[in-house]
Amino acid sequence: MRIYEPGQIMPMGNMYFIYGEGGTGKTTLVKQLKGNKLLLSFDGSTNALVGTNDVRVFAYDHTDAATLQNQVSLHLNEALMSGVYNAVILDNMTALQNWILENIDNASKDNRQNYQKLQLWFRDLGMYLRASGLTILATAHQIDNGSAGLVGGGRYEADMNAKTFNAFSAPFDVVGRIYKENGQRFIDLDTEKGNHAKNRIDDRLLIKADELIEAKKEEK
Repeated sequence: MRIYEPGQIMPMGNMYFIYGEGGTGKTTLVKQLKGNKLLLSFDGSTNALVGTNDVRVFAYDHTDAATLQNQVSLHLNEALMSGVYNAVILDNMTALQNWILENIDNASKDNRQNYQKLQLWFRDLGMYLRASGLTILATAHQIDNGSAGLVGGGRYEADMNAKTFNAFSAPFDVVGRIYKENGQRFIDLDTEKGNHAKNRIDDRLLIKADELIEAKKEEK
């Protein structure tokens, strides 16, 4: 636990969770982050980072699946202890969840306990990232609920178990859906639409994707 006396609350890095269809540029968002970056890739999609010189990548594959929880915890701890990184990226959470669920699956006879373990692991991961004080970017695929989602719960959500998503994303400042429209990329941050969304940093509800980290000033 940290205790902040009045007037002594220190600023921490913002945390962004962005989900969307494949090919909408989720991984490309990494280029907006400043300083040295560590990217943990869980789906092998690193082509968008070709040519960068400020990103260290751990690209996990099927050979890492059985020990993935331990490897992720170890690599994150080593990175944060080193003090050389300004930002950490987890790409993508859908793949990470599926791998870990397979490791946890059938660990308990009651399937509900398996999902509880999944939720607890992701909750601890989210809080660990928050405590790091670094800028964090996490990505995930999306679920399109179609017309069934136009009433009540919203049409779009991150492709994760609902309780696992809530446990992990709770400490995040921004949750938004990235999409393409008329050749441009946007991120929807409007909670009132019912989709997975929030923005605790400012009052923007819909932004251009290339303005996620820093809003561009309009020229008069």
